[in-house]
Amino acid sequence: MAPNRHLLLLLLLAVFAAAVSAHNITAILESDPNYSQFNSYLSQTKLADEINSRTTITVLAIPNSAFSSITQNHPLPVVKNLLSLLVLLDYFDPTKLHKITDGTTLTTTLYQTTGNAEGNIGSVNITDIRGGKVAFGSAVPGSKLASTYTKSVKQIPYNISVLEISAPIIAPGILTAPAPSSSLNITALLEKAGCKTFASLIVSNGVIKTYQSTADKGLTIFAPSDEAFKAKGVPDLSKLTNAEIVSLLQYHAAAKYLPVGSLKTSKDAISTLATNGAGKYDLTVSVAGDSVTLHTGVDSSRVADTVLDSTPLSIYTVDSVLLPTELFGKSPSPAPAPEPASAPSPTPASAPSPAEAPSPLPASPPAPAGDVPAGAPSDAPSAEAERSGTSPKSASVRVEASFAVLTFTLAALCAVVFPTVSMS
Repeated sequence: MAPNRHLLLLLLLAVFAAAVSAHNITAILESDPNYSQFNSYLSQTKLADEINSRTTITVLAIPNSAFSSITQNHPLPVVKNLLSLLVLLDYFDPTKLHKITDGTTLTTTLYQTTGNAEGNIGSVNITDIRGGKVAFGSAVPGSKLASTYTKSVKQIPYNISVLEISAPIIAPGILTAPAPSSSLNITALLEKAGCKTFASLIVSNGVIKTYQSTADKGLTIFAPSDEAFKAKGVPDLSKLTNAEIVSLLQYHAAAKYLPVGSLKTSKDAISTLATNGAGKYDLTVSVAGDSVTLHTGVDSSRVADTVLDSTPLSIYTVDSVLLPTELFGKSPSPAPAPEPASAPSPTPASAPSPAEAPSPLPASPPAPAGDVPAGAPSDAPSAEAERSGTSPKSASVRVEASFAVLTFTLAALCAVVFPTVSMS
């Protein structure tokens, strides 16, 4: 029994650790107005969601005085690239900074995960220099260590560390603005990713124009693979009207930029390009580890691969065609309830004549004040409580019972776990 008890203790500790380790970078930074611009752009670029979805991470924060020149002179996609280079995929607190092996190390950043970083462009050089200072720079050979560690902002040990540095880290070529999203060849990207059927459909039905006109303001596309259209259960599109096909294709895109981190932290339903007053046409998201699944109400589909993630456009491949409830999930109207069997109407009994009416019984004496029997109408639940199924008294009993069960459970766990720990 002892191993099982130890396992139970470890499980409780794991649950406790998971609850404690959750972090919110926006909340961490908003307490200091010196980081207001940095914090705002983390939210605008959706990097805040990406940071919050990860553990064992370090954020190198820049104060407004050093950050304003970046935002004034560069478009949002460039700002996002710069910010991505300030998110280290490892945990560094002040103590670790000064104990770097051999005084220098290269560490990977969030920019490396975008697929846009070649060579060491997505990594950062951290060097402990003389005088107790720690310097930062691009890991590309020949890059200057132009930024230094200033102070600690916040640490949740081995989960997230926020450190202030003096200036942005500039990697070669990172300030080059990418082409506008509207000029990207979306269909070519889709075809290359194995979504030729979907690409053909959005072109032949004119939906590509809607995608392109929306892209610069923020667009996320969920493209079914060619195999998804061959899967069992996919409806015959030839039986849909043109308007229904357009709605189906618009349902596979959202009018906002959603990187993977935003999908993982999304709690509300996601509106799509098909969303209108006549129907919701929305999606919900569930996450299991690194796997993200979209739910339509009719079916579900796993987000398989990232085709493109470049602010303000994200393109993903999905394993199944997304079938909206508004087109494919209408349940049949319930059959009308059967009419009750007709029975002959009873002949109303004739009222007795006054002469035959029985004498009224004498009235019962009133009950003494304060002597109301249990179950009397004054103790009965109100009509509102009857409708809700819970009276104030029964709710109180349930709360007390739940508290008693919780107390008993905790006492039992303590009795099982702690004697074993003390004996070990």
